[in-house]
Order: sequence, then C-alpha cells, then structure tokens
Amino acid sequence: MKHMRLKQDITMIFKGLKEIHTIRPWLLTLAMVGGMFSALTPFVNIYMGTRIINGIVGKQTFRELLWLSFLTVILNAVIQLCASLLNHFMKLLQEEFGARYDMRLNRKLADLEYSVVEDANTYRMRQQIDELRNMNGGGIWKLLVFIGQISGSIVTIVFSVTLTISLFITPSIAAKEADVFTSFVVSPWFSAILVVGILVNVVISMYSNCTATRKSNVIMNDIIPFNRVFGFYLTAYISNYHAGKEIRIYDQKNLIEEESMALFDDAYHVLNKLASNQVKFALLSTLFSMFLSTVIYIFVGLKALVGVLSVGFVVQYIGSIHQFTEGCTHFMTQLVELRTNNEALAIYFAFIELPSVSHTGERSVNMTDTDDFNVEFHHVSFRYPNANEYALRDINLTFRRGEKIALVGMNGSGKTTVIKLLCRLYKPTDGKITINGVNIEDYRYDEYMKLFATVFQDFKVFAFDVGQNVAARVNYNATAVRECLEKVGFGARLASMPYDLRTPLYKNFDENGVEISGGEAQKIALARALYKHTPFIILDEPTAALDPLSEYEVYSKFSEITSDKTAVYISHRMSSCRFCDHIVVLHQGYIVQSGPHEVLLADTQGKYYELWHAQAQYYTSS
Repeated sequence: MKHMRLKQDITMIFKGLKEIHTIRPWLLTLAMVGGMFSALTPFVNIYMGTRIINGIVGKQTFRELLWLSFLTVILNAVIQLCASLLNHFMKLLQEEFGARYDMRLNRKLADLEYSVVEDANTYRMRQQIDELRNMNGGGIWKLLVFIGQISGSIVTIVFSVTLTISLFITPSIAAKEADVFTSFVVSPWFSAILVVGILVNVVISMYSNCTATRKSNVIMNDIIPFNRVFGFYLTAYISNYHAGKEIRIYDQKNLIEEESMALFDDAYHVLNKLASNQVKFALLSTLFSMFLSTVIYIFVGLKALVGVLSVGFVVQYIGSIHQFTEGCTHFMTQLVELRTNNEALAIYFAFIELPSVSHTGERSVNMTDTDDFNVEFHHVSFRYPNANEYALRDINLTFRRGEKIALVGMNGSGKTTVIKLLCRLYKPTDGKITINGVNIEDYRYDEYMKLFATVFQDFKVFAFDVGQNVAARVNYNATAVRECLEKVGFGARLASMPYDLRTPLYKNFDENGVEISGGEAQKIALARALYKHTPFIILDEPTAALDPLSEYEVYSKFSEITSDKTAVYISHRMSSCRFCDHIVVLHQGYIVQSGPHEVLLADTQGKYYELWHAQAQYYTSS
C-alpha cells in the first residue's frame, strides 16, 4: 500500500513538473541551476579558507597567500554574479509564468460547460487553488520553489561528502610511534563513532523537521477559512471604493472590525498551536545539532592533536560536516513538503482536467439559411444539475424571424432558463430545440452563438474604455460603436466624456476613469448587443436600473432598431411588453398563457391579467 502511495506521489510530482514546463519552458532548468549556484558559495569559502590557513601555518610566501585570497574573492564574485543574473532572469520568467498560470486557469473556466461553471464545487475548487497559493505558495508554485531548493541540497550533499571523505581515510601512524590513545584516535573505530553520530543527528533532524512540517501543514489548513474571511472583508470589500457608501451610511466599519477581531481570536489559538509545534521540534533538532557539533570538534581536534590533520583541514571538515547535516535535513524536509504539496497539486489538476466544452455539431450555420428561420422548443423540460425539481416542464414555443416576443412571469417561473437553453448554455433534460427543423446540437457551436446577442440581468461593464466595452475587443470600428451608443440613448453622455470612446470607465486602473450610473451601464450593455449585429437579440431584464420612462424609451427604440430581427424581452414591468407581437406567460415552469397583450388582458381569470393589475395599482396609486 505504501509502495503504491509512493508511486502515486512521484507520478503527481512529475506531472506537476511537466505542467510547469508547459506553462513556461526553461523555467525549471533555470530554477535548478540557480539552486546549484546558491549552494556553491559556502564550499568556496570552506575550501579556499582551508588552503589559506594551511598556507599561513606552512609559512607560504606573502605573494602565494595574496594569490589564494585574490582567487577566493574572484570565485565568490563570479558565483555571486552568476547567482544574481540567474535570480534576475528567474524573477522575469516567474512574472511571465504567473501571468500565464492565471491565464491558464481563467481560460479553463471559459472553456468549461456553463453548467460546470455554475456548479458550486467548481467555484470552490478554483477558490481553493488561490487560497493554497496565497497561504503557503501551495500547488504548482511550491513545486517550482522546492525543485530549486532540492537541486541546491543535492549539490550541498555531494560537495560536503567530497570535502569530508578524506577525514575518514587519514594516513595511519606507525605502531611504534603511537601510544594507545593516538592509535585509537586514528583507528577506524574512532571514525565509526563520528559516522554513527552524524547519521543519528541526520535521522533525528530529518524526523523532527519532517514531523514538524507535516503537522504544520495540517494546522495551516485550519487557518485557510480565517484567511478567506479576512481576505474578503479587509481586502476585497473595504478596499473596494464601490462599498464606501454602505460602509458609511450603515456604519459598517465597527461591525467589520468587531467580527474580524472575534475571528482573529479564534485564529490565534490555531496560530499559537502552529508556533508551539514549530518550537518543540526545532528545540529537539537544535539540541542534537549542538551535541553533534561538540562531537565533531572533539573528533577533528583530536585528529589534529595527534598530528594527522593540519589546522586548515579542521576548518574544512567541521564546515563540510555541518553542511552535510543541513543538506540532508533540508533535502528530506523538502521531499516531505513535496509529498504534502501533492494534495494542492491534486486540486489544481482536478480543476484543469475538468472536461471542457465538447460540442459535436458540425453543421454550418449560413446566414442566408436564417433569413426566415424558426426556432422551436419541442416538449422541452429541464432540471438543473443536483436539483430535485424541474425548472421547465413540457415547453412548446416558437420564435419566428422578425417577431417581438416577451417572456413574463413571477420570479422563478423559468424565464431566464428558457434563454439559457436557447443559447446552448445548458442542454434540455427532455425534448429538443430546433432551427427550421434541425436540432441546434447539430450546428457548430461557434457559428450558432453568432446568431445571438444577449443582455442578461447580471451583465458586466468592465474598467476598460467605453469603446472596448461596447465592441468587446481592443481594436474596433469607432463609427459603428458610436452609432450603437446613440441608438440606445447614450449619445449625450458620450459627448460629455473627456476622451470620447477612449474614456476609461471607473477608477480601478485609471485615476481619470469616469464613474457611470447603473442606468448608463445598462445602455452600454445594450449597445454591445447591437454592435454584435446578430439576427436574434435577447434582453433579460437589462433595464431594471432604469426608471419607467427611460425603460419605455429604450424598448421603443429597440423595437425600431430591431425591426428586421427576432427580439425576446424579459421584464417584470408588464407595461413595457405591450409593444411585443406575442407575450408568453410562464408560471412554475409551465407556459400557462400566450398571445397578444389585448387578448391576454381580456382573460380576467388568466395569470397575465393578475400580473398586470397587480402592478397597475402601484402605477395609479398616489
């Protein structure tokens, strides 16, 4: 079982290394080389220091000692220069790696089925990846860091063994020249004592560090929920100037401070536990390290005392043995960290390997074929993933070219779900949707999506310039963008902006950004739908932030603008739907009525009559 677990851990680590290379080639190589150069510096000083001390004791000439000193400085300078250059390039590549890493995660979100994106488990997985990275650099980032450190530890072990091995094979002293004490000091048994001491210290240090690391990682996982709340309130919420109004009007600063400090009190116990764990194992490791240091000094000192070592080699051996102990301890600790980090890697790959959108339709959507198209729902029922109840039941509905259709109903009646199915964000649970008799699943997805321009009620306007928001791209046709903005009633506001279409919105990235109202943002979203120039336009309550007169103006203009297009309107304001050719009334997932406004209103027992008069009393009340 342990063998299988080890194999899985190794497989995961190599999988992570391959991912790093895929995101940014040569970064791993640079990290390993950088780790090696960082490990060389102490050995240059140990080796050259030994030569200089031996030269002093051996009464070498000043010129020879000066040359050794100069060579030591040059070697250190070269290594430091190479390390600095590598570090500089590493930072540049890491910046690029970070951008590509974030883009890879975000692109994955964009490539997923919408049903998967809306799944809470997907959001939680994506959130965990960021939390683990922010907490302790977990996941791909920790793997990148530790590969460089492991390469450095390997270099440390190799060089320390190379510089220490001669200590255990020092020339023996003739029996007639040696007393019992001297014979024991130069005997293999004395060397064996030191070897055993070193190995015991290495084992104890590795055990204490590895155990402390494992327990610390477990404790750190308990801190993540606290960091999540702190991160939201103290970074995402308070620092967002859009929240400034609520914070001041409702005096939320006291609430946030009190709740945050109460949360910190709970987190303090976890942090205290973490510190206690680290101190306990660090103390154990330090005690045995001090004991080993004493043994090393005695061992090397006695060797020098009996004359088998020069004074300079005392420095070499003591320094090298300490480097060996630290190298082995760090190496094993890093391996434990890598294995523990596999949990974070597993979450990363579980997200990256979520099945992307797989649309099998190959039929081309020719615009000439859509001149007189009909889109039909045939006995469509739909239930959201993990839901028990159906959102739509046995829907039969036809959208004809050039027709203006309104979908009305109470919250939760299924209006937006109809649009999601129409736009292939979800697939029907039962039934099918067709264009001119052909199942929409048979069409190429990218071409099919070019038929629709949709403004959802939760539309987004970004902190880019006005023109980019309308065109949804960096380079755009300025004349066409301006025409679309004028058609939705944004022309006067655009004229007042300091940089015309290049005016940045909001102040997130540009201090010259212009703040716009909710109604103005909705007009920009409407202009975006027009700019796409599609035969099918859908407005899912996009005018909720507009006053009734502005909403009526927008809808009236849209009725003129979209005269040759199929338009679907969803609105809670029944009066805004009167100009539509056809009104579909949904209730609890069913179509309960359909027809023109006058016909539906004449049915005093119908749902439309109820909805209309429920709102009419508010319009007419004083």
